[in-house]
Amino acid sequence: MTDTTTKYIFVTGGVSSSLGKGIIAASLAKLLQAQGYRTTIQKLDPYINIDPGTLNPYEHGECYVTDDGAETDLDLGHYERFLNVPTSQANNVTTGRIYQSVIDKERRGEFLGKTVQVIPHITDEIKHRIQILGKSGDYDIVLTEIGGTVGDIESLPYVEAVRQLKWEMGNKNALVIHLTLIPYLTAAGELKTKPTQHSVKTLMESGVQADVLVCRTEHELSDGIRTKLARFCNVKREAVIQSIDASTIYDVPNMMLEERLDKVVLNQLQLESRTPDLTSWNNFLVKLKNPKSVVVVGLIGKYVELQDSYKSILEALIHAGANNEVKVKVVSIHSEFLNSSNVSSKISYLDGVVVAPGFGERGIEGKIEAIRYVRENKIPFFGICLGMQMAVIEYSRNVLGLHKANSSEMDKKTPFPVIDLMEAQKQVTHKGGTMRLGSWKCNLVEDSQAASIYNQISIMERHRHRYELNNDFRQQIENSGMKATGFNPETGLVEIVEISNHPWFIGVQYHPEYKSTVANPHPLFSAFVKAALNYKTQK
Repeated sequence: MTDTTTKYIFVTGGVSSSLGKGIIAASLAKLLQAQGYRTTIQKLDPYINIDPGTLNPYEHGECYVTDDGAETDLDLGHYERFLNVPTSQANNVTTGRIYQSVIDKERRGEFLGKTVQVIPHITDEIKHRIQILGKSGDYDIVLTEIGGTVGDIESLPYVEAVRQLKWEMGNKNALVIHLTLIPYLTAAGELKTKPTQHSVKTLMESGVQADVLVCRTEHELSDGIRTKLARFCNVKREAVIQSIDASTIYDVPNMMLEERLDKVVLNQLQLESRTPDLTSWNNFLVKLKNPKSVVVVGLIGKYVELQDSYKSILEALIHAGANNEVKVKVVSIHSEFLNSSNVSSKISYLDGVVVAPGFGERGIEGKIEAIRYVRENKIPFFGICLGMQMAVIEYSRNVLGLHKANSSEMDKKTPFPVIDLMEAQKQVTHKGGTMRLGSWKCNLVEDSQAASIYNQISIMERHRHRYELNNDFRQQIENSGMKATGFNPETGLVEIVEISNHPWFIGVQYHPEYKSTVANPHPLFSAFVKAALNYKTQK
């Protein structure tokens, strides 16, 4: 059954990957939301992994986690940061999940002995997944971003599903936006449209006509180029949209508004075009672009060569910076190359340090050395997930005197496993989707720094971990000055540690970066940036 009450917008890509389909989709959704339309975005990923949870960050960037425990593509982070609306399991679908569902149905006999094929069975499953959010009744418009580029073998079933849906729903209920590249050839001194023409032609070979072209470019598109693209790609002249390089992704909604992308889309979908209310968004941009001071923050991790590995942390620092009217300059520091002899030269000039999440033993001694330095030198410290665990290990070794203290993840034979595998994880054998995931309750200790930052004593935060602070060592740790100030009420799991005789030293087991948005910067990140500014001022 095809949904004809909700409007559907499909975003495809051509010529090159990494053009920013997610940012364009999020920007358009923001403009539609700002006009009063209930809007959401979903991502269809063509890879055969069930989810990104088992993918190396070097392969795919960070794994984003939703409230309901879905391990998803990092673009869902952009969707939430722009729209300030939580996403869910239904917002990210992979080929692996599609095929798993179809195979499970076949095993149960639901196809009544029919030969299971890509068409109709795989495409029907894709169509079903695309419409889940629309049929919920919660949304007027659903944007669907299709990963990869047109012409990729793995994308073909998705493009076919879009072709069928567009035919079934009609042009007033579904449209296709094709994001493409207009390269500039320096030697010739001109922009070239041929790659875009070929990309649109490839899409048409699959039976899908693009309704809107969004053209990524480093230079302004002339009227002549826009007219040429419209003529050769079978789109209206006003539907050729320029997306020129921006200084920040948060400029893109205003750029798309100027290009009238929202009006073109709403006109085809036969919906009323209103003036979007971007007051709050633009207030954020004013503060972002007009900082009153600068702080330098070190981000210490083992994937720092690839910025997408810590995308949500970097964006949360941007939100917190704007909230404090401070420019946060982030210095990436590879933990694998940190040691006692160089830690001072790499960290002493910083105004604050974030120790990032991660898995495995590579680079952890560098993180521990960095934490020792910032603890002893009173530099603001923020440890996230593994960063919090490393803080506990560093404190146990250097303050409690438990010199071989470690996590049982890194050293199964450690005599002092101050970080240990959670009880619920001890029987787990499969790696995908089996961690402690999603939103969990945390009760804060009254009069703690955490409680004063959150301004409440009960919070919900998102998790992604297998190991925890070992409560067998908790009393010993607390007696020495590191306090546990946040607990899961059901399990007694320690969620937050802080050091009271340090200006700002907080480690959290959860991932606060996942909940930071433009409209609601996360309070911990805002407080950390404020502490970094105070430290710089006092220096």
